[in-house]
Amino acid sequence: MRIATWNVNSVNARLPTVLAWLEAAQPDVVCFQEIKTVDEKFPREPFESLGYNVEVYGQKSYNGVALLSKFPVSDVRRGLPGLDLLTEDAEDQARYIEAVIEAPRPVRVGGIYLPNGNPIGTEKFDFKMRWMARLNAHARDLLALEEPFTLCGDYNVIPTPEDAKTPSAWVNDALFQPESRAAFRALKGLGLHEAGELGRQPPGTYTFWDYQAGAWQRDNGIRIDFHLLSPQAADRFVGVETHRDARDMEKPSDHVPVVIELAD
Repeated sequence: MRIATWNVNSVNARLPTVLAWLEAAQPDVVCFQEIKTVDEKFPREPFESLGYNVEVYGQKSYNGVALLSKFPVSDVRRGLPGLDLLTEDAEDQARYIEAVIEAPRPVRVGGIYLPNGNPIGTEKFDFKMRWMARLNAHARDLLALEEPFTLCGDYNVIPTPEDAKTPSAWVNDALFQPESRAAFRALKGLGLHEAGELGRQPPGTYTFWDYQAGAWQRDNGIRIDFHLLSPQAADRFVGVETHRDARDMEKPSDHVPVVIELAD
């Protein structure tokens, strides 16, 4: 089973590019982030024509996630558990979708668009940290089920200096703060395995290049898109691919797909 994650940066604006990549790469399951559309305006038919079942958790103009699967899906969840109804978190954002992929050997897939958190020192950064705490709690609950799963998506965290071409450019950014990086380490510390590490991807395997200042041309990238696997999924891990060439397609996203393969 091939499972992809990709922040598409507006599914409608980049639909031909997204469809072209899907037809070439042929993943069995795909998690999209930043679809930037409500459910009713998500372009279901083109994806269904490629054989995908489509689940969407959309939001107007911002955020939004979707899950596509060539297998039937069940136990679909929209939204990360743990909303605090006494805070502004009660107005949730469309950042998490999850389902069980009913393949011959089922696997649970959670698609994540973690808050950016900028600028630091504001409520946006506090929201990022609360969201990461909720994700940690949900991961604990999933681990207790002792089943194969991946929590994949745009984590908006640069875990180590090696995950940035120019670490010094990010020292005042929410993606590279000690608190963000510590929360990511804590998530892995629950017993999750990061696919890039399992697959021994080399330093410089970036997943995001800004549109500005010639970042792509200068390979001034960062690695912020990840698959975190449960032990049961890690036991089935075959490999991981970062589809760098997608950044060079016509009208590309600023992120590229990351695809894992699990043994059937």
